[in-house]
Amino acid sequence: MRDATYFTRPKASWQRRYEALRASFVERLPDRMVAERFGYSPGYVSLLRHQFRHGKIDLAEPFPEGRAARYKVSAAARQKIITLRHKRLSAGEIAELLAEDGLDLSVRTVERVLAEEGFGKLPRRVRLKIGRTVKGAEVPARAEKITVDKLAGNSFACEGAGVFLFAPFMAQLGLHKLLRTAQLPGSTAISAENYFLSFLALKLLGNERYAHVGDYAFDPGLGLFAGLSRLPKCTALSTYSYSLDQAPLSRLQEAFVTAAARLGLYDGRVVNLDFHTVPHFGEESVLEEHWAGTRGRRMKGALTLFAQDAQSKLIVYTAADIQRRESDEQVFKFLPFWQKVCRRDATLIFDSKFTTYATLQELDQQGVQFITLRRRGHKLIEQAEKLAPWKKIHIPHEKRKYPTPLVHESRVELQGYEGELRQVIVRGSGREKPSFLISNDFDTPVELLVGHYARRWRVENGIAEAVKFFHFNALSSPILIKVHFDLVMTMIADTLYWRLAQNLRGFESCDAPKLYRHFVKGQGTVKVRDSQLTVTYPKRAHNPILRAVAWEHLPTRLPWLGGAELVLRFQ
Repeated sequence: MRDATYFTRPKASWQRRYEALRASFVERLPDRMVAERFGYSPGYVSLLRHQFRHGKIDLAEPFPEGRAARYKVSAAARQKIITLRHKRLSAGEIAELLAEDGLDLSVRTVERVLAEEGFGKLPRRVRLKIGRTVKGAEVPARAEKITVDKLAGNSFACEGAGVFLFAPFMAQLGLHKLLRTAQLPGSTAISAENYFLSFLALKLLGNERYAHVGDYAFDPGLGLFAGLSRLPKCTALSTYSYSLDQAPLSRLQEAFVTAAARLGLYDGRVVNLDFHTVPHFGEESVLEEHWAGTRGRRMKGALTLFAQDAQSKLIVYTAADIQRRESDEQVFKFLPFWQKVCRRDATLIFDSKFTTYATLQELDQQGVQFITLRRRGHKLIEQAEKLAPWKKIHIPHEKRKYPTPLVHESRVELQGYEGELRQVIVRGSGREKPSFLISNDFDTPVELLVGHYARRWRVENGIAEAVKFFHFNALSSPILIKVHFDLVMTMIADTLYWRLAQNLRGFESCDAPKLYRHFVKGQGTVKVRDSQLTVTYPKRAHNPILRAVAWEHLPTRLPWLGGAELVLRFQ
């Protein structure tokens, strides 16, 4: 028989907490007295009050009390649970799979059945080990080598199917042979060829950063393009890039430019040169400060060099990690490379800060023609206003806004340069102040001389495209890639886009972002049958232009995929 002790000396834990809180809030007893009455410590009473105020404590009486009736599990459900446990699945995973089949069992019921059948608990596993991150995101499979034969009969969607448009041009350039010449290192799991093609796939897709490789982590089509089951993860890509030293990167660059020159991709008569600073914002960086033109100030960064064929606008040479004291001599590292690869002399064009007048003297002694700007001051500009006569010329460039500037020619001597230089002052070119061109070329007509320098903006546009579209890596990116390796990959991707453009009627002069938007971007279907790889592209407005390309005159066998035949279809 129950009496008042049921309330004053409660036995159930839920009721003790209830009565303790009632004594504290209703009877207003001190925490010490409440603790003594109900067998708690004063600190715990204070905790109960806090939990009650914030709704973090459940004071409801459990129902029903005592031993609950067990859920009866059918023999069929029991057999399913046993089968799934043999696959090393946990009770929670088994309950989820059973729910998908319309059998709603609680995790506790599944655990009870497993215990009754003699199964012990599985060893504790971290979420990453079972293929999920802390936030529940699925973890992509590990990248492994794969062959077309193993995928025979498979068909799957590919988010980056446009990269296969470049495969015939890659085979034509013999990229698989160039990698062997460069002797790039690989690993036991992933070869140098697989790593190279993984980087190249991301370059061709115009992704903003290498850190966004996770967007394509589950795409089997991009993995197949690189000869892998999946693209490697960010850490693997970054680690591999920093395993490359200067020697293999130089060999790869030289081999690629040589192969492109043999195909006649370069004009080679005029080469634009320019520096670019890759910014870095780390406080502990040991990098020097260089001028960053896009930001209009000096800042810490890696100084890089771009050399561009003026006619085709293709990048033909790169260098990275240049120290400030080495910048004036970089032209002498480019010259032997170009003479070895292209086997001809070229007119070099660069701005006034690219090198010194003493270096210009050495170039002249070596018989190298150059066009650059003279460093001007207020006195020089004032003197130019008094000069006469001025000659109007016509620069034969399409779409030029100011095709008829005024020029004044003369011969000048500069401090640090022995001998005379040809000086051409240009007015009416769209700039407020006149430009002072200097050159050691006294024979070229003034229209061509001014026109050659006027096209130097092409290398600046090329650098801007490399940064914005080819995600030329900033050192502050979440994933770090060796700058010189990134430069070489940018040069290769730029050339492949140019090769594609030359085969697209009406789009020969388009830049990479436009080609990507109209032709490369989009999903496709990859089907593997025997040793044939068929990529089908859905209906798009520009598919007739792609169908008109003479694909049959380009290589169809892909050496890096075991000689598999590539078939491109456009609906």
